[in-house]
Amino acid sequence: MVFIPGGEFARGRTHALPDDGLQWYPEVMKDDRPVKKIRLDAFYMDQHEVTNAEYALFVAAAKHRAPYHWPGGKVPPEKQNHPVANVSWDDAMAYAKWVGKRLPTEAEWERACRGLREGATYSWGETKPSAKVARYGAISGPQDIGKCAANDFGLSDMAGNVWEWTLDWYDRDYYASAPGENPKGPESGRYRVLRGGSWADVAKYLTCAYRSWARPAERSPNIGFRCVKPLIRK
Repeated sequence: MVFIPGGEFARGRTHALPDDGLQWYPEVMKDDRPVKKIRLDAFYMDQHEVTNAEYALFVAAAKHRAPYHWPGGKVPPEKQNHPVANVSWDDAMAYAKWVGKRLPTEAEWERACRGLREGATYSWGETKPSAKVARYGAISGPQDIGKCAANDFGLSDMAGNVWEWTLDWYDRDYYASAPGENPKGPESGRYRVLRGGSWADVAKYLTCAYRSWARPAERSPNIGFRCVKPLIRK
């Protein structure tokens, strides 16, 4: 796991979109504003997305259901180091509990994604995405974790490969009313927040601030996760 220092950062989208000035621009597409300074405690985050091989250990030990696309419930040898996908939010939570961790809050995820580049569009800065920094715009699925350049904190695949489940319920207006310290999302909702974009997406979904969502029971070939662990102070 990678240590993510605590402190303040500016959460939300600072870059403009082409339709920002249009009155009919859908409000749901402004859900990553307003930009606000928030404070987080330090934590640890998995350096990479949970892999098929790691998840297979959990499936075997906990007698948990395997992703439905695994032939005979087993991981194909050539895909051991691919990020696990076709896992629901509850599946991800069960794995996290099994390894003594949890899913990141949406705020923790964005803090970790931004690294030292507060206000930047992407985790690597302002340069346009390429295959060197993210797996996206593909048709053949994800790739082995860690093949793209890591961000400032040493985290791989924070953009692309698979969307990542977070702990939070989704609310398009949450940023305006969220607490300024360790926000944990709304108390209830219909959807859970996804972050980071995936192998199947175009570049606009790879930004640090982009928010997506899915029903907790959804299992998709482009949705996976990684875990965090709070810093234990003695």
